[in-house]
Amino acid sequence: MKAKIIDGKLIANQIKTELIQEIEKLEIRGFTPGLATVLVGEDPASNAYVRMKEKMCDEIGIQNFGYRLSGNTTENELLKLVDDLKNDHKVHGILVQLPLPKQINEQNVINAIPVFKDVDGFHPTNWGKMMIGEESFLPCTPAGIQELLIRSGYSPENKNVVIVGRSKIVGLPLANILIQKAPGANATVTVCHSKTQNLAEHTKRADILIAAIGIPEFITADMIAENSIVIDVGVNRVEAPEKKRGYRLVGDVNFEAVAKKAKAISPVPGGVGPMTIIMLMRNTVKAMKMANKL
Repeated sequence: MKAKIIDGKLIANQIKTELIQEIEKLEIRGFTPGLATVLVGEDPASNAYVRMKEKMCDEIGIQNFGYRLSGNTTENELLKLVDDLKNDHKVHGILVQLPLPKQINEQNVINAIPVFKDVDGFHPTNWGKMMIGEESFLPCTPAGIQELLIRSGYSPENKNVVIVGRSKIVGLPLANILIQKAPGANATVTVCHSKTQNLAEHTKRADILIAAIGIPEFITADMIAENSIVIDVGVNRVEAPEKKRGYRLVGDVNFEAVAKKAKAISPVPGGVGPMTIIMLMRNTVKAMKMANKL
């Protein structure tokens, strides 16, 4: 092991402390941020994510409004709830946990969330603003990755950044964020994906490699440049009979091998995950300030 560990928990805790202080000052002035969390169905992973988000709300002073809907909920029923939340002045941010059951069109739900309460940053209007560099709610995981790099001392500015994965949740928005003419961006960005030919030729050119392809331990040591920075976005369950729960979590990077060659690497868990949640909290506080013209 030679790589420095990029500690997402530590950096998320720094931001958490900053937000607690900001929320305390806002409460003195009579303002409390509010986040509605909506979970449809019983997906265990989604359930766990929502619980973590609600716990963080409690810890930093954001009022949480939790809604648990059955897996049989219709699209119209969910849209009615979103409409009610849209008109609730105590709710500054609306989070509908994805994925949704098959009978519900996810994009219709995303489109129904008002732009000014879209703290997940998935609404097409916020995407458009992001792409042209206007002030907007940035998607939480990409924003968290940028913050992780900057606060670790590995700013993307003037670097070759290679992103492996083109999802709407991570790869595409992250590329747009890092290519902007802005502090903490100004990177030269390459986006690779499942159809990229000679993938290793691209990844070896990266000063900063971001793996978000959803395949366990896909990035191996021979695919990275010596002394590069590696951010692992993947969270994959692999069988581990020796573990009590029967599985272990691994990223999209072969951690042990890559850590011997990279300059710095984010672990799984404890890397990008905590940053995603704290960025959601930061977006919620921002939404509340915007709503009250603070």
